[in-house]
Amino acid sequence: MAASPAARRRKVRRRADMSLLGGIRPPIAALSALLLTLAGITALGLGKAEADLVPKAVLTSQQHFAEDGAVALRASIDESVTDLNRTAGLFSASEPVSPDAVLDKIGSVYQKWTGTAVLEIKSGKLLAARGENVPVTAVDTSKLREKDGLSPRMVRLQNGETRLLSFALLSWEGRPQQLLIASNSLRFPGIALGQFRAIAVVDTEGRVLSSDGIPEPEQVLTDLQRDGVKRSNKQLKSFAKTAAHKAAQHPLKSKEPGSGGFLGVSGSLYGTEFQGDRAVAGYATLVGPEPGESTVATSLGLTVVAMVEVAEDPTRSAGPLFGLLAAGALLVIGALAVALLLGTVQRPLIRLFLESRRLTRGDVTRPVNVPSHGEAARIGHALERVRRQLLGESAQSTATEGRRRAGRFGSRGLIAVCAVLLLAWSAPMLLLLNRADSTVVVPEQMVNDQRERTETLTDRVRRALNEGHADLVSVAALIGDRTAPDDMRKVLERTRTEHLRYESLYVMSADGKVITSAGETPRQEAGKLPAEKLLGLVNDSGKEPVIAGQAEIPGRDGARLVGEFRIDFINSLLKRPGLGQVRVVDDKRQIIAGNTGYRAFEKLPDERLDSFVAGSNQKVGLSARAGGVLYRDSGDGVQLAAAAPFVGGGAAKSLGWTVVSWQPASGLAIPEYSLQNRTVLAGLLGITAAAACLGWLHIVVVRPLRELARQSEALADGDRRTVLYPRHHDEVGAVIRSLELLRQQLQEQRKRDGAPAAATAGRN
Repeated sequence: MAASPAARRRKVRRRADMSLLGGIRPPIAALSALLLTLAGITALGLGKAEADLVPKAVLTSQQHFAEDGAVALRASIDESVTDLNRTAGLFSASEPVSPDAVLDKIGSVYQKWTGTAVLEIKSGKLLAARGENVPVTAVDTSKLREKDGLSPRMVRLQNGETRLLSFALLSWEGRPQQLLIASNSLRFPGIALGQFRAIAVVDTEGRVLSSDGIPEPEQVLTDLQRDGVKRSNKQLKSFAKTAAHKAAQHPLKSKEPGSGGFLGVSGSLYGTEFQGDRAVAGYATLVGPEPGESTVATSLGLTVVAMVEVAEDPTRSAGPLFGLLAAGALLVIGALAVALLLGTVQRPLIRLFLESRRLTRGDVTRPVNVPSHGEAARIGHALERVRRQLLGESAQSTATEGRRRAGRFGSRGLIAVCAVLLLAWSAPMLLLLNRADSTVVVPEQMVNDQRERTETLTDRVRRALNEGHADLVSVAALIGDRTAPDDMRKVLERTRTEHLRYESLYVMSADGKVITSAGETPRQEAGKLPAEKLLGLVNDSGKEPVIAGQAEIPGRDGARLVGEFRIDFINSLLKRPGLGQVRVVDDKRQIIAGNTGYRAFEKLPDERLDSFVAGSNQKVGLSARAGGVLYRDSGDGVQLAAAAPFVGGGAAKSLGWTVVSWQPASGLAIPEYSLQNRTVLAGLLGITAAAACLGWLHIVVVRPLRELARQSEALADGDRRTVLYPRHHDEVGAVIRSLELLRQQLQEQRKRDGAPAAATAGRN
């Protein structure tokens, strides 16, 4: 059974008495809270004085330098162990040879060990030795059969130096088993230290096992220099203790949230100050190339510490004035915007809500308190007309009241004014204030680090290619003239499995015919590599460079062992954080490899980079040298660049390649750029807060309010048939519910008065 009109009115009143959910208050309150929070962030973020006189970019760069050293040391140790085991395995698979022949062959192919020795395991007799005396007395041959008995170990010599001993077995049927021992110092291969940097290897107890960069006291001339050496050694030992302690934590806990890159524990340290120079350091643990992967080197528990002294700049400290002024301006503008919303939107709407409820309760003697402008004024005039109609006047007689309305500047215009006010603060912060131009001060240490890290990366690539060619020489010598093609293939497969640098390995006869191969199908272009060239690029166009090395197989009439390198292997060597874009270019300055996307055999993207690479290849003295440069351009900003040509021995020297790196200074944590970034962030937060809250207000209040104004005017004009129902339980919904009750009262009044139906027809 249908409810009576009185029951419907009671139901609507109960809904009107419900707590207001949403409505006009939450957006304005949220805007106020966000603006207050943003003002606090602005005052703290932009007004905080720079306490560190050494930019964070310098500290981060030292961390990256230590990571480079850790990567290079880990790769060197693992490569040495792999080469020793593989060489011993190849010797064991061939005819027995004398211990002296084994060591002579190893010494002619690899020049990486300070000393080598062959020991008879059963008797402990030393059979042969080369180079530095190997501490064989530290090797207990009775424990070699135990678990990890052949694992590398560190031994401290009487002079205090530390040696890393690696072991491999030489086994021939019918002969006593022999132990091949290789000794090596824990020094870094090809790390460019520059003039003022020191680097050290530290164990888990914080002891310095080896160091480079700090001269011995007897190598300096004056007492002042000797004092500097003592101070540097003391600071390095202090850094070593701290780094060893920090290295014990979990890698994920040592990084800032969201930071990636290096897989191990790494960070930076802040040291003491002396005569305006501050000692800073970076540290990094040895970690595997893949997440969760453990290697021989990582099991040693070593940490790399890189230390350098940088000049402090006391003029860099920034005062709190700008942040306080910006925060104060935001508070003033925000208070004005919020006051405008409260006075012109919220209060008139709440007043209409109270007036509409008063009319529904039957209090129609007092005129409606009509707001002064906008949709609220239109609704107020409509309510006044409805009140007069409840007193008996007709819709036609009150129509003249409807024409006396406020101007059309409504709530949308008010929100637009508030948006303009907030934009007046946010836009300058986003686009104009605290801009770092081409005159920004970039620490000289950053240019030095860019150059030295690029030089280190160059040496790493060169050594990797040399190592690859040395493997080819070793395998070719062991293949000899008696190995069948099937056995050749097994050797090649094992070599390719142990060394992932090769895409394919194959034996090629003197006339260019492939005898046997392992891996991918050999590239026909590799046959174009001249016989006298040990390592080279065999194509100058196409989608992918083909880098091949070769070694002649003795006793096979000019047959060669050819290895083609994976270009992804070269690219993986270049992926170091903090260097920007890195490219390897050939002697024609065409791109061969890179750490980011590139097109093979293209020129460098900038003519000045091309000229810089050409200049860095000019000999200074006996050879070319790495160079670093800082470009300042009003259009492109400030850019760091470095180039380092291949310098050193080995087969890769003849390639004439160069590694070049560049990056914008704006990506570095330099105070000027940090202040600019924080200012831009404040502007973005201001725009976001304004857009979110004002957009929210427009959706939940302004649009329903405009529709309410239309419906109320229709009701005042005589529309009694259109049922008014609220869409939301808020102030606008409460006014609509009151209008619906008033519509029902007018409809009942018409029935009581017997008014004709035509008199109540209204417009939609």
